[in-house]
Amino acid sequence: MSGNPTGKRRLSDKQLTIQQHLLELRGRVTWSAIVVFICTGVALTFHQVLIEFLLEPARKYPELADYKPVYTELTEYVGTIMKVSIYAGLFMALPFLLYQLVMFISPGLSGKERVYLYTLVPASLFSFLAGSIFGYYVLFPPAIHFLLTFGNDVATPYIRIGSYVGLMVTLLFWMGVVFQMPIVLFFLSKIGIVTTSFLAKNRRIAIVGAFVVGAIITPTFDPINQTLVALPVIVMYELGIWLSWIGTRGRRKAAKLKAASEQGA
Repeated sequence: MSGNPTGKRRLSDKQLTIQQHLLELRGRVTWSAIVVFICTGVALTFHQVLIEFLLEPARKYPELADYKPVYTELTEYVGTIMKVSIYAGLFMALPFLLYQLVMFISPGLSGKERVYLYTLVPASLFSFLAGSIFGYYVLFPPAIHFLLTFGNDVATPYIRIGSYVGLMVTLLFWMGVVFQMPIVLFFLSKIGIVTTSFLAKNRRIAIVGAFVVGAIITPTFDPINQTLVALPVIVMYELGIWLSWIGTRGRRKAAKLKAASEQGA
């Protein structure tokens, strides 16, 4: 099994023993690690372009003209380069990683559930990219502006590149995760784990949770930046309710057709 990491299982799920499951998992993890390593190497080659891209939002403000972050430890800049390269490598390898995950868990699903899963993988990638773009162009600029201008009449900010890049990558990652919410809720409704009524009933809890998430993700304490995170979370939740209604409706229609066919037989 370990020699067939990108194909379908040659045995049915019932025929697979625990040892065979572990062998297949080991093969897929091994190939995933190899792909991530290669993608990280490619990103490392273009690390300067990536660093410049991440620094661009901080250079849009007049008070930061020709400003460069500093590093206070000998290994800080090298560590930052490696961190950016690893994250970029993971992002580039994400389609392959998702494919491996889907191929490993799909035999445990029904035929329709597999179709849903195969269809939602590209949508999941697009949603993650959309969330990262939102974080880069909408959320991060006002956040960095607040952090760099608040109290600058008392103290002069000297921003460490490791701290800046770590903050930037964290925001981009979590906004990408937040934008996965509608996809996840749609899939869960399709397989019958959640219902539209359940999600609608817990809307108030979701709104409170959105502001809690905003307080956790944003590096600032001002309500404006926290609201910038909370609003997309709420919108994604509402979109998830709508998609779950579509998913639940389709599942009910299929159940009625199946029941009608069984009665006719």
